[in-house]
Amino acid sequence: MRLFSHQGKQLAFAFAASVISVSALAQNWPTGNVTVVVPWPPGGPSDIAARPLSKGLTQNLGQSFVIDNRAGGGGNIGTAAVTRAAGDGQTLLVTSSAPIVINPSLYKKLPFDPLKDLAPVTNLLRAPLVLVAHPSVPAKNLKELMAHIQSKGGQFSYASSGNGTPQHLTGELFASAAKLQMTHVPYKGSAPAISDLLGGHIPMMFDSTIAIMPHIKSGKVKPIAVSGSKRSPLLPDVPTFAEAGLPAIESYAWYGLFAPAKTPKNVIAKINAEAQKVMKSPEFQKVLTDTGTEYVGDTPENFGKFVQAESLKWSKVVKDSGATVD
Repeated sequence: MRLFSHQGKQLAFAFAASVISVSALAQNWPTGNVTVVVPWPPGGPSDIAARPLSKGLTQNLGQSFVIDNRAGGGGNIGTAAVTRAAGDGQTLLVTSSAPIVINPSLYKKLPFDPLKDLAPVTNLLRAPLVLVAHPSVPAKNLKELMAHIQSKGGQFSYASSGNGTPQHLTGELFASAAKLQMTHVPYKGSAPAISDLLGGHIPMMFDSTIAIMPHIKSGKVKPIAVSGSKRSPLLPDVPTFAEAGLPAIESYAWYGLFAPAKTPKNVIAKINAEAQKVMKSPEFQKVLTDTGTEYVGDTPENFGKFVQAESLKWSKVVKDSGATVD
């Protein structure tokens, strides 16, 4: 009986020590420089979220938040690296939605399970996609564009920034909803896809307002519809797909902040609170305004529910389209 009592005290002390340790970790976070992994090349849309966030956290917390661009594998390489990192809040992930809610359905084998191996911290921002066409395409609106695509008898192509990206799968969603036959042409990023669109080598593509707005403003491409639930303030004269007759098309390029799943909840809460402060700052709000993106800061719990819903949505689109990269 005395032995049991002694063991019980040891367990109690161990539990108390672990609670104190976790509490101290949250209170003292960050304890040094923080690595912010972006699983895409430098200069990509994810940097729109990652760079002002990292700059604001550095200024507010007195520790450097250093961006580490680890591109490759459709975002899988950098994302996998974060899942293997220590759960101390010193390694974070800022990424677009693809490796979190699309790649698990698109790749037959992944070295991680984003729903199990990552802890959602907060959604950072979202941007509606814009369906744009080369000026040579004889269509002024969505109805005329669909009629033009149908007249091609399956000989119509659209570009995207890569297999499994929101741009690609929104194109598949469009084809399914409008009962169109189109050939998907994937590129290695938005820049080369846009280059071929501007050159008239490809007639159409979906892209985020972040990437395509300069070319819309210059008149080098014409916007047909936006995929958000409401019109973009940058494109007030361009209808949503719902307004144009296809309510099934609602899609965003969103960018979120994640930590390794083993990160304690109170540390996640601290990171969330500090990120929210930055996101509400005038500097971050200016980024949103300049890029036509929306503020979507949230609690870790609500963001987790959103990620699960997005995973179900896009897994169905992947399955219905037959898309794969393996």
